[in-house]
Amino acid sequence: MFSKVAINNRGAVAQRVIRALRALKVKSVIFCSEADQELPYVKEADEFVVLGPAAPLESYLNHDRVIAALKACRAEALHPGYGFLAEDAAFALKLQELGIVFIGPDPQHLKVFGDKVLARQEMASRGLPVNPATGLLVGTLEERLAIAKAHGFPLLVKPAGGGGGIGMIPVHAPDKLAAALETAASQAQRGFGRAELYAERLIVNPRHVEFQIVADGQMGFHLFERDCSIQRRRQKIVEEAGAPSLDRAGLTVIAELAAKVMADIGYNHVGTVETLYGAETGYAFLEVNPRLQVEHAVTEEITGYDLVETQLQLASGAKVADLPPAPEAPRGHAVEVRVYAEDSRRFLPSPGLLKVFRPPTGPNVRVETGFIEGARVTPFYDPMVAQVIAKGSDRKEAIKTLKEALNAFEIEGIKTNLIFLKALLEYPPFLDGEPRTEMAEELLKEPSYQALWSA
Repeated sequence: MFSKVAINNRGAVAQRVIRALRALKVKSVIFCSEADQELPYVKEADEFVVLGPAAPLESYLNHDRVIAALKACRAEALHPGYGFLAEDAAFALKLQELGIVFIGPDPQHLKVFGDKVLARQEMASRGLPVNPATGLLVGTLEERLAIAKAHGFPLLVKPAGGGGGIGMIPVHAPDKLAAALETAASQAQRGFGRAELYAERLIVNPRHVEFQIVADGQMGFHLFERDCSIQRRRQKIVEEAGAPSLDRAGLTVIAELAAKVMADIGYNHVGTVETLYGAETGYAFLEVNPRLQVEHAVTEEITGYDLVETQLQLASGAKVADLPPAPEAPRGHAVEVRVYAEDSRRFLPSPGLLKVFRPPTGPNVRVETGFIEGARVTPFYDPMVAQVIAKGSDRKEAIKTLKEALNAFEIEGIKTNLIFLKALLEYPPFLDGEPRTEMAEELLKEPSYQALWSA
C-alpha cells in the first residue's frame, strides 16, 4: 500500500477518499482551488495544496499545476475522484511516465472508453448487445445528413468524446437533424474540446441500468446493478440498487457478460458498464465509466464492499483473488438521491450561503457531503451539496426510510431540489417500480407537483 496519496477532486468524494486513506493509515494530500480551500474536508487531510483560482482550467483541470503539486508534496499516487481528470488519458499517461500511480485504469483503456464510437465497437466485437448507430459523422453537411438519415428516426445525436448529457440531442424528424448536428457539435466542442458526433437509435423513455465491475487486468467480477433512470438534463438524480421490476436472471446474464468482457480486454480497475433497457429492445450497451461514480454508495450498501478501498488496493497491486469475495445475492435494497442547490421548478443552479445545513441521521441512513453549516455553495462547480442514501430489507422499506430522512433534512439560505425529490418519492409510477429517463419531466408537468409552489 502507498504511504502518501494526493486527491485531485472536491466535495463528498474527496472527503470519502481522505477517510478511506486514514483507515488504511495512508497520508492524504488534498488539492483544491482557492474557492474550495475553506471547506471542511480540506482540513481533514494531512496536507492540502491550493492549485489556483476557482476556474477548473486554472486548478483541477490544469495538468501542469497538478503535476507540480504532486512533485512538491512527493505523493506516490493520485486519486482523481469522479469528474475533472478522472477520465483524462493524456494526463494518466503523463503520470505513468513520471512514475506516479494514477488510481484508475491504464491510459489505453481511458482512451478507448473516452471515445464513444471506439467503445461501442470494442464491446460489440466481444458480444455485448449494442444499440444500432452510425460511425463518426464526417464529411460535408449533406454527407453527414445522409449517413444519419439512413439509420431512420427517431435518432439521438451524441458527442463521440464526452458524456454527462452534454451535446446529446434527440431528433424525431429529418427536418430537425441539421440544426441538431450544429448545436450538438458546438456543445461538444465547448464541453470536451472535440466536435465529432455520431448518432444512434433513440430508445424512447428507457430504463438506464448499469453494472458495477471490479477487475485486475486478468480476472473480473460484478457487484450487481444500479437503476439510474431518473435524470434531469440527462444527468442522474436518483439511483437504486438493485433495479426494480426487472428479471433477476436476465440482469445476471448481462452482469456476468460485462464482467467477462472487461476482464478479457485487460481492464484493471473498478468501472461501470452502462446500458439502456427497453421492453422491446432489451439491454443495449451505452458506455463504460472507467472511474468511481457518485452512485457507488448504493452498491456498497447492498454488497458490503468498500469501492474506494478496492480502488486503492487494485492500484497498489492487489489482485481479484486478494479481495473479499463478492456476495452471491444483493443484501436488501438501497436508494440514493442527489440534493442540489437549484430551483426545482426549472432545475437552475442556486448558489449561496448555507445559513442552515443539518443533514439527517439515523439507522440505515447515510449522507455524503463536503459542506457544513456556514459554508458557501459557489457557482463554479456542479451544484450538488449532498447525497442521501437509505437502505432497507426491501425497496418499500428503503423508500420509507429515505422519505423520513429528506423530511428531516434542514437547509436554509439556498434553494434546493428537496421539494422535487420528496414529490418524486410519492409519485405512483416511481412507487410502482418503473423508473424511466423521462420521469422527471413528467413529474414537473403534474398538477399536483405544480400545486406545491402555490400551497
